[in-house]
Amino acid sequence: MTPDTPRTALVLTGGGARAAYQVGVLKAIAQIAADPHRNPFQILCGTSAGAINAAVIACGADDFHSAVHNAIDVWSNMRAGDVYRADPFGVGASGARWLSTLAFGWFLRENPRSLLDSTPLRGLLERHADLGGLTRALASGSLHACSITCSGYSSGQSVTFFQAPDTQPGWEREQRIGTNVRLTIDHLLASSAIPFIFPAVRLRREWFGDGSMRQLAPISPAIHLGAQRILIVAPGRMHEPRPNVRQDSYPTLAQIAGHALSSIFLDSLAVDIERLTRINATLDAVGASVRQEAGLHLRPVRTLVIAPSQRLDFLAARHAKALPWPVRALLRGVGAMNRKGGALTSYLLFEAPYTRALIDLGHADTMARADEVRRFLSDDPIIPDQG
Repeated sequence: MTPDTPRTALVLTGGGARAAYQVGVLKAIAQIAADPHRNPFQILCGTSAGAINAAVIACGADDFHSAVHNAIDVWSNMRAGDVYRADPFGVGASGARWLSTLAFGWFLRENPRSLLDSTPLRGLLERHADLGGLTRALASGSLHACSITCSGYSSGQSVTFFQAPDTQPGWEREQRIGTNVRLTIDHLLASSAIPFIFPAVRLRREWFGDGSMRQLAPISPAIHLGAQRILIVAPGRMHEPRPNVRQDSYPTLAQIAGHALSSIFLDSLAVDIERLTRINATLDAVGASVRQEAGLHLRPVRTLVIAPSQRLDFLAARHAKALPWPVRALLRGVGAMNRKGGALTSYLLFEAPYTRALIDLGHADTMARADEVRRFLSDDPIIPDQG
């Protein structure tokens, strides 16, 4: 990179099993790029399941093509048992703990930590996320920074842990901070710990959960790390048409949970994109010379958003039967094994038929915009405006 070449960031947000869509986008980018082995993203920012994908790419940033195929291999062969205990004993034990707490909470001294046991996920990450590769990529210049965002249950802060050169400073804003650390598997587990569903992880002195919680500005870590171009891959459709649906029956637990998760994973991203668009428009209207005279150290940031062209909850409902029967039984009990409860299922359906369909959708959506993506990722310098 020359001094005039803008740093390009990739922002991968949360969404549980929906993160397979991101891999399809990356597959298309590797095909679109002039040099598929060269990493087009100097900054990688991930949250929740997106943090796992960001880390896998960061660890192999010296060869982008190979890193993408590593991610494809993981997601196209995914099984629920690779992420959480899906066997009868594991699911039954979790369910029994919750029932016992509801019935005898006054007597029991230890509360259940989560609905599902995500112990298998650690093994999956240890096999496919060689964080030593991240250190090598930073040393070789293939990567400038990789960030993982988590949410602190005690402090209520959104904390972005990032690994970058020592010269890269951290930041502190209202309810969100960034700190330069050496990333570990525990950071990935914490960031992807969906509330109530997966257990929190202790980092330093605090317990952390899914980074999408209270992440009011999902794009900000990329900007703090110096990005001038940001490609954002969303975990769901950004602008759903307003439904005209009447529902007389009370919403199921699955509908309520799916609604809550969609709010966590989607709403703050949409608001942040809208905010950034307004700021860019204001900066363009003001002009560089006026900003310089006023001492405003702000710069326009180009963005490109790629989001699913189909509703993923409907797609999940079609593949829900691929789940192991103990998980199906658990989800059926809360009303998740039908189209209305598909939103919750779409986050937990870590099974190959669904994840492969998501990869195919992400690939198709990105290839349909190949020229736009190619222009966005070009190494052309950003020419300052003359206003």
